[in-house]
Amino acid sequence: MGSGAPSTRSPPFRPATCAWPCGHGSADHKRRPRRPVPCRTCARLIATPTPLEAVLGDVLGLAAGVAVSPLPIIAVILILATPRGRLNGVLFTVGWIIGLSILGAIMLAIASPAGASAHKHPATWVGALKLALGLLLVVFGARQWRKRPRDPSQATLPKWMGAIDRLTPVKVFGLGTGLAALNAKNAPLTIAAGAAIGSAGLPVGQQVAALAIFVVIATLGLLTPLGVFLLGGARARTTLGNWKDWAAQHNVAVMAVLFFVLGLKLLGDGISVLTS
Repeated sequence: MGSGAPSTRSPPFRPATCAWPCGHGSADHKRRPRRPVPCRTCARLIATPTPLEAVLGDVLGLAAGVAVSPLPIIAVILILATPRGRLNGVLFTVGWIIGLSILGAIMLAIASPAGASAHKHPATWVGALKLALGLLLVVFGARQWRKRPRDPSQATLPKWMGAIDRLTPVKVFGLGTGLAALNAKNAPLTIAAGAAIGSAGLPVGQQVAALAIFVVIATLGLLTPLGVFLLGGARARTTLGNWKDWAAQHNVAVMAVLFFVLGLKLLGDGISVLTS
């Protein structure tokens, strides 16, 4: 064949490089793609959540359970109705945030050096802790359900709520801290969240960020009525009063359902850790 004749041979196969900056080979690409397409290795990495994403997915449900607890919401609404409602409402919310943060930080301090994460997998004791907390919440939920009033209008609030208007700012702050860290529902959920964060093997900065996100979500139940009070104008008291009445009537039933559902979640998490 003359030198001027066109060649009929196909050019040598050149596998396209992955369009993503990963440095992986791309033998799985038959030809250079017209659009940026990740190679198979990158596609698997994209589909796999990072440890921080996995932790947030685990603790956000726990944070939501803390946020919708009726008793703290009723308490902050009653506090906002007092003569020093603006100051005391803020102090109660700050105390709540500090209580959750302290309890979560204590759990992180215990979990991290105690080997809560073994080869990026939660240690056995973390699974046992979640199992115990889940069983505790399920038992509490069953007890609360049996104690619920058949007629919601006959529901009564705890006696200490009758003295809220006489509390000093310091005591209001302490009340918020205590309800966050020592409440029978909030404490197990916060401990479970701390264990989940500590068991993920995250760097300290990401652990702190995950705990901060948990605390913020868990505080939304108080921030909502506080925001309505500060920004709602003249109708705020009526709105908050309606919320308080509903929460007071359905407090026990709501708590029972939350105990039971979140308890089942922790039981499932604990069993998963222990059997994997």
